[in-house]
Amino acid sequence: MNFNRAQAVDEQFQQFCQDPGEVRPADQPLPMPKQLLLDMFESQLLCRQLDLAARELKAHDQSYYTIASAGHEGNVVLGEVLRRDDPALLHYRSGALMLQRYRKQDERDPVEDVLLSLMASKDDPIAGGRHKVWGSKELWVPPQTSTIASHLPKALGTALALERGHRLKLDMPVPKDAIVCCSFGDASVNHSTAQGALNATAWTAYQRLPLPLLFVCEDNGLGISVPTPPGWIEASMRSREGIAYVQADGLDLVQCYSAVRHAVSLCRTKRQPVFLHLSVTRLLGHAGSDIEQEYRSQAEIAAVEQQDPLLGTARLVLSHGLLEPKQLLERYEAARARVRDTAAKLKDRPKLTTATEVMACQGPTDEAEIAAQLSRPLSKALPPAPKGRQRHLAGNMNRALHEAMTRYPEAMVFGEDVARKGGVYHVTAKLWKNFGAGRVFNTLLDEQQILGLAIGAGHMGLLPIPEIQYLAYLHNAEDQLRGEACSLQFFSQDQFRNPMVVRIASYAYQRGFGGHFHNDNSIAVLRDMPSLVIASPSRGDDAVQMFRTCLALARGCGRVVAFLEPIALYMTKDLHEEGDEGWLCDYPEEGAVPLGEGRGYDEFTGEGGESELTIVSYANGLYMSLQAAKELAAQGVRTRVLDLRWLAPLPLEWVAEHARASGKLLVVDECRRSGGLGEAVMAGVAERAPKVESALVAAEDCFIPLGPAMYEVLPSKEGIRDAALALCGKDVSGKAKA
Repeated sequence: MNFNRAQAVDEQFQQFCQDPGEVRPADQPLPMPKQLLLDMFESQLLCRQLDLAARELKAHDQSYYTIASAGHEGNVVLGEVLRRDDPALLHYRSGALMLQRYRKQDERDPVEDVLLSLMASKDDPIAGGRHKVWGSKELWVPPQTSTIASHLPKALGTALALERGHRLKLDMPVPKDAIVCCSFGDASVNHSTAQGALNATAWTAYQRLPLPLLFVCEDNGLGISVPTPPGWIEASMRSREGIAYVQADGLDLVQCYSAVRHAVSLCRTKRQPVFLHLSVTRLLGHAGSDIEQEYRSQAEIAAVEQQDPLLGTARLVLSHGLLEPKQLLERYEAARARVRDTAAKLKDRPKLTTATEVMACQGPTDEAEIAAQLSRPLSKALPPAPKGRQRHLAGNMNRALHEAMTRYPEAMVFGEDVARKGGVYHVTAKLWKNFGAGRVFNTLLDEQQILGLAIGAGHMGLLPIPEIQYLAYLHNAEDQLRGEACSLQFFSQDQFRNPMVVRIASYAYQRGFGGHFHNDNSIAVLRDMPSLVIASPSRGDDAVQMFRTCLALARGCGRVVAFLEPIALYMTKDLHEEGDEGWLCDYPEEGAVPLGEGRGYDEFTGEGGESELTIVSYANGLYMSLQAAKELAAQGVRTRVLDLRWLAPLPLEWVAEHARASGKLLVVDECRRSGGLGEAVMAGVAERAPKVESALVAAEDCFIPLGPAMYEVLPSKEGIRDAALALCGKDVSGKAKA
């Protein structure tokens, strides 16, 4: 048996053109113009030749991607029937679809673009050599990477935002009658992310909310080597509540064309979700490195290759007398020549060669744009803040949200319990009443879908402010931030954006109830996400001014922001003693905290403002550090306390500068010691100021238990004080150690 199945499939088509056997004239007229059939056939031929070229180029170390569209070329019909302004989030076997969609524009050569992407050239117009993706700004195809169902939630969000934005009469990037297409493989349907998105779609449609979303399941019967049980996709989707089911045969272009037109029309006119079940096959294995012979017999492989959709389209063309067999072969070889000639011209196109080039589009920060956003006027004046009444963190954040919704008509607040209830901690109180259900709404209890809604809303030019009810709940959905939201600007050279400010009730120290799921101190996954901004205010005035900056970063620069609000400090009023109201703040009517700028507290340095110790922390750690600093001052230890405020980017130069001045640094991290923020600060300061003596107070590497036992594994005021004394060479009484 020939183990080179690319060669075998190639030769099979050539042999068919030379001897097609008996081809009976068609007994039914074409449901499409004859030229359209020939155009789609040409797109299929080019797609196949690009698949073959990818493997040839790989053998010469000129290509870096070999997942083929071979067998899926029936999706060419979607490339034709969908409009250029229908946003499309596509499966990685969408070659024919994309080539046909390119016919709706005159700006770019699709063959050149695909080859530039395969060759990882920085001239690739979508990803600039960062990944092989299907994408185009002009054709409204945001790039996806390895789409194992993770793009379904944001497809749902895009469709929902499209409808909602038009109903709110906002300036939307696509027409009112556009629909959203989302394609994926049959194996991906079983992923929990897909099931969550399908459930959320049905949940939305069940409430008769308009949702123009076309799911396209390209069913080839395999997930790499694992077969999908025959009939499983139809059985699980045909009767799904609220989602229309349409079957299409991707190996029969006539039937496929009629079915796809019906599905698209149903979705467009009825504004309802449709599940298009597109039967296809898979040729050439999962990718170039996949040896099908290890899990398929020779007979199975040969039988699948007999179902080659190019053979089906060729027979259709012959049966309608559009071409002769010789002309079929001429077109096939012309497609090969076009691809090879283009590849030869592109082989010396430049690659990314420096880290600066690679990271050029990751996390843009445009100071002029930020300033412009911060100066945007309110659409209407907020009611004046009560005079003489300072507020706690939650109260200030509530007013900040009202301000944001007034400044940004495109802003939306959503999540679990945020509407009528006003949030578990009442931070979103009265937003629903003041701005309406179109802009403030509850979601179902699925964090993946909450973040997917945010990504989709960002795609549609809105400014989403989703809420994750507790930090622990984020871990159910963190890949929506890491793999989808934070990667978009990187993989599209900032041509596509999904701005958002994700509010997360965070950290531990919550009294009354809690345990692990309501007292979580794990933020390592957030710090591991390139380009993610992490804001962590400790007090109400900082929270307001940092929130303004975060909104400006999102709206002006397309940034994704995690805004971590310390639960235990939401309602805190006092700082040092009961009734001192040291943690209440006036609402700052103006101003913003620049990205990456910390805050210093000098009231414990004594006369002259010099300190012998620097303590750096954030959130609850900052609150306890200030308490400890007062006790240290009473024992003669002059202390400057620093609040990081921003956990990404970290203001390490600023910390190092203060640490050099005192010579001693105590890092207080309420999160876990291993892999925590404290280690990063310690290492960063050691690199910049190696002579500084330093110590770390951090939480134990432990889940948070229920009740008072929590305090046994978390930093405390007493622990901070004692560590500071030890670092300064003093005992617990404040005297120098002998």
